Amino acid sequence: MKNRHSKGPILNLGPASVLFRGFACLALLVGTSAHAQKAAITDNKHLGVASCATSVCHGKLAPAPGKNVRLNEYRTWIQEDRHSVAYRTLEQPESKRIAANMGLASAATAKICLDCHADNMPADKRGPKFRLDDGVGCEACHGGAERWIESHAGESAMHKDNLARGMYPTEQPLERAEVCLSCHLGTKDRFATHVIMGAGHPRLKFELEGFTTTQPAHFTVDADYDERKGKIEGVNLWVTGQIESVRTMLSLLQTNMFATNVMFPELAFYDCHACHHPMENLRWNAERASMGIKPGTLRLQTHNLVVLQAIFATFDPGSLNELVGLTNTLVRAGQSDRTAVSGAAKNLLAYINQRTALARRKYSRADITNLRKALIKYGASEKAGDYASAEQIYMGIDSLSYTLGDRDAKKGALDSLFQLVDRESAFSPAKFIGTAKNVQNQF
Repeated sequence: MKNRHSKGPILNLGPASVLFRGFACLALLVGTSAHAQKAAITDNKHLGVASCATSVCHGKLAPAPGKNVRLNEYRTWIQEDRHSVAYRTLEQPESKRIAANMGLASAATAKICLDCHADNMPADKRGPKFRLDDGVGCEACHGGAERWIESHAGESAMHKDNLARGMYPTEQPLERAEVCLSCHLGTKDRFATHVIMGAGHPRLKFELEGFTTTQPAHFTVDADYDERKGKIEGVNLWVTGQIESVRTMLSLLQTNMFATNVMFPELAFYDCHACHHPMENLRWNAERASMGIKPGTLRLQTHNLVVLQAIFATFDPGSLNELVGLTNTLVRAGQSDRTAVSGAAKNLLAYINQRTALARRKYSRADITNLRKALIKYGASEKAGDYASAEQIYMGIDSLSYTLGDRDAKKGALDSLFQLVDRESAFSPAKFIGTAKNVQNQF
């Protein structure tokens, strides 16, 4: 993991990771917009990166002057964007080892790998210039270009017209979160399971605003961009990412991805570090006990729910106790059976679906400052007693500092927190909580 004070990706997880900066491939569809969003990605033919890469399209050597798009987007992608090497990652020795551990003939041909390391469209949805080894290319995020490849370059072309022809609206926070989370968390059809991680694949982690910021931008956000696509504040992107991460997980808990008729549920939904930590580095604390579970038991992941609690504590305090109660009910259900988990996840999802306006509200500078204070307060408590929660709290504080424009002024405090979540194998809850207490007054 790298923080945003350094030049480079927010994550540094080795060659086999699907966790490339920024956007991922295909769409995870949650809620009533599911069919429309899926159609935008998958219904039209994907024509391939080569269809966009010529010097008269998006392949110029430098940004074109006097244009509302840069026209060097292909260059940015191929030279700076890790998505462009997603497929080649599968040919690396580490990926070959993971494939062998899983009994796969090759990572570069296995669907379970290609679904996130490439734009793995079915054969009848591939145009003549389509190449699977292009990795996660333009259409993996922007949707199949079959119906808009010609019209979008016209002098009179409007963004709304492109969307009507099937372009995916990645500029919108909800839609961006959905397409990213489809690989950075999973769908009912693909997921980084405990088996995959046991074979050597890195643990998945994601934070929408942070990944967006560290993604090498192939567009310029200026007045023209805001007029065409709408202005999205960083805090709204961050809140949307947290809400959609929770909604995605709760949706997956209601599918066969969580459990079929087997002895064990899918362990990747549980807190990895409940088991994967040194025995002398205890994780049990009063916060975990308050959920109604016993020491030494597996606990469903709650890190995005912890952050959501901080958001509620700041802007919807009257709903906080109910959110905590529903979260604890889900955690206890995770000690029981599939039916209990599905029911608890359904109830919690319905509750959160009624409060998604938090992602769209207008936040003042004082609001963002108060939200950052709530996060550092949580970081200084036992709510940061597990690694994934501490990690999300740090990334949230970092993101909000970026939005507030005072990240450089907070560099010392941010670095002290970052150092404690940089390596999960060395994470100490006591040290993180203690450091958060020490720097709390700086935020």
